[in-house]
Amino acid sequence: MFLMILELLIVLGALYVGSRYGSLALGAISGIGLAILVFGFHLKPGTPPTDVIYIIIAAVTCAGMLQAAGGMDWMIQIAEKMLRKHPNNITFLAPICTFFLTVFVGTGHVVYTLMPIICDIALKKGIRPERPCGVASVASQVGITCSPIAAAVVSFTTISAANGFDISNLQVIAITIPACLCGLMAAAAASYKRGLDLDKDPEFQARCQDPELYQYMYGNSATLLDKEITPEAKRSVYIFLLALGVIVLFSICQILDVDIRPNFETGKTLADGTAEVKPLKMNLIIQIVMIAAAAFMILFAKAKPKKAVAGAVWQSGMVAVVAIYGIAWLADTYFSNYMTEMQTGLKDIVAEYPWAIAFAFFAVSVLINSQGAVVVAMLPLAYSLGIAGPVLLGLLPSVYGYFFIPNYPSDIATVNFDRSGTTVIGKYLLNHSFMMPGLISVIVSCLVGYGLVSIFY
Repeated sequence: MFLMILELLIVLGALYVGSRYGSLALGAISGIGLAILVFGFHLKPGTPPTDVIYIIIAAVTCAGMLQAAGGMDWMIQIAEKMLRKHPNNITFLAPICTFFLTVFVGTGHVVYTLMPIICDIALKKGIRPERPCGVASVASQVGITCSPIAAAVVSFTTISAANGFDISNLQVIAITIPACLCGLMAAAAASYKRGLDLDKDPEFQARCQDPELYQYMYGNSATLLDKEITPEAKRSVYIFLLALGVIVLFSICQILDVDIRPNFETGKTLADGTAEVKPLKMNLIIQIVMIAAAAFMILFAKAKPKKAVAGAVWQSGMVAVVAIYGIAWLADTYFSNYMTEMQTGLKDIVAEYPWAIAFAFFAVSVLINSQGAVVVAMLPLAYSLGIAGPVLLGLLPSVYGYFFIPNYPSDIATVNFDRSGTTVIGKYLLNHSFMMPGLISVIVSCLVGYGLVSIFY
């Protein structure tokens, strides 16, 4: 027991130190923890999360090409037009926009282009920017468990299938999308009158008295409406949407028992002597479709690979790959070596309160800043404890907890984009602008998700 606790402290220490440095360091420093466990304590290495990594590479490559072709600018323009047309409702519309951008693209890093526009619209309308900005940043990450091409969703379906809960990514998002939208609207409602109005905020009014600060806040406008959208940019969006449509089609056919996936021999022999044949896994289908779509954007939408590699979406995605590689491998090494002890210690609790696993998902997410990594690291443990697949599906929104400590790039960027200074980290670290909308969103989403699976499963 002493060694188990000591090794857990090493895991947590590596994650904590990595989170302090952020970015690539989170994955790299996890490697130090892994080395200590394997070489120092002789724990058998776990399995690297290769399936998740390949999905992220394929999806991010496709999204990067979409950005390079200008397609993402067109999508942001459409969102901006809606926001500027209804500025009074920006606290509700902004999170809807960032949420669905993430759902379509599969990564929350698309928020960087839209967030300055959200801040600008709110400020010019006299609305405290913290209100839409806080919940919009949260929404950009909530959308990950609602995207059919996101690693968290695909990992959930893959791991669930291996544990007897055969479910498609479309069936997953049929639960998570309505659940998470309910959570986000609850968070937006709580944010609607959050904080002082700008004309009554003494700190903001003091900033307005400084001519330089006033010019900084009101002198410029963040917009993409004046950006020319080329036919190639629109073509890249059509290619991307077609790719999503193909993935959804495979899922729908799978649900309707009209499986159109190609079948291949596994190399194993059945009891009757015939070769075992299984359909192509959805994670491989997603990879093939996304990579092909990226290629079509190069050929028909003039997407430049060099520009894609230099873009924020591709670079952030590759950082996520390294982080998940180190984090998930470290976690799997620890959990796989102590699975029996954990089952013994936790089975009575989860048998009585299966929903309690949501607290574990959330706590791990606070540390490792990756919903895909949380699913890969924790879902096998949850299934081994005897928790039913539908319960885990309803609680899937709980894998987003990294808003708790405001060190995630989208949250930091949002603070910097808000020229009014109302979106803040907070003097005491945890009293930041993302805490309230994040907690409300996750709690309501889990409650609604739990209710939905109780009705439909």
